[in-house]
Amino acid sequence: MKKYINLIAITLITMLTQGCGDPSMTDIADKIVKVETPKGKYTTVNKSSGAYGRYQIMPKTAKHYTKKLKMNHSKWKHPENQDKIFLALLSDNVESLKRNGIDVNAFSVYGCHQQGATGFKCIVNNEVMSAYSYTKLRRNLPKKYKYISNEKLRKTWINYWKNKMS
Repeated sequence: MKKYINLIAITLITMLTQGCGDPSMTDIADKIVKVETPKGKYTTVNKSSGAYGRYQIMPKTAKHYTKKLKMNHSKWKHPENQDKIFLALLSDNVESLKRNGIDVNAFSVYGCHQQGATGFKCIVNNEVMSAYSYTKLRRNLPKKYKYISNEKLRKTWINYWKNKMS
């Protein structure tokens, strides 16, 4: 476990020195792990979404990144491969935020992780969202927000996650 944390730290430091982030990226990555898997286990399964592992990576995302990283897809659930996929995803999300003029911080990086980079951009820029996008927002809020109107949902999601990630 320690060697994987060290691998993440080394990779994040490399990203920082190459201009792929800012000095708080390690803290942001730690916050994402605490939200996704409070115990940090590489074997955590979300039965409702299908997300897997320490970073709750969706199978479709894993497929994309195993191809991108030239990794054997059947081994994506191995801890070292989850780390590699997460770091590539994190880097891509930070790049997307910068390209779209969105501040890079714990909220925005996690928002991209949770909703996808394009979905997050639509949320914060108040762009048109699909019914599925609203479903994803609702699914990622506590049950007390289950019946909130779509008109209030976007702002509620933003406020909830900004507070949670601060």
